[in-house]
Amino acid sequence: MKKYLISACLVGLDTRYDGESNAEAVFSDMVKTGKAVPFCPEQAGGLPTPRDPSEIIGGDGQNVLEGKARVITDKGQDVTENFLAGAKETFKLAKLFRADRAILKSKSPSCGCKCVYDGTFNGKLRSGMGVTAAYLREHGINVIDSEDYLKQAQKLYI
Repeated sequence: MKKYLISACLVGLDTRYDGESNAEAVFSDMVKTGKAVPFCPEQAGGLPTPRDPSEIIGGDGQNVLEGKARVITDKGQDVTENFLAGAKETFKLAKLFRADRAILKSKSPSCGCKCVYDGTFNGKLRSGMGVTAAYLREHGINVIDSEDYLKQAQKLYI
């Protein structure tokens, strides 16, 4: 059976930058039943939890992969290499578990599938993907926005 990769914060693991999670029961159940494997690309890239918030400066995750944008913390530290390393480790995990799709946390500089924060650290969004989402898509993994998945799941139960 093919598996999903799923952002670890969505299943209740405290991996967000602030040490919290974004737990949703439907995602936790996917892990409990063996349908999904949790991961956190930022931790896989060597960043601690908690950690300083990061945003992509100069574009989106695809631009980071192309060397045209950087990932910077709110304190000015360049963590681009950590984000790139985390994306590569996540893809290795996808291959290991034969996962051909990933449910990723919306708006994250790693996992955002449709939009990410714009690099100003004031809550504004721009269209585009996070670094891991762009890397996975580039390598043939179907990336799914967590909010979109929840909307579809909700329709099934109405």
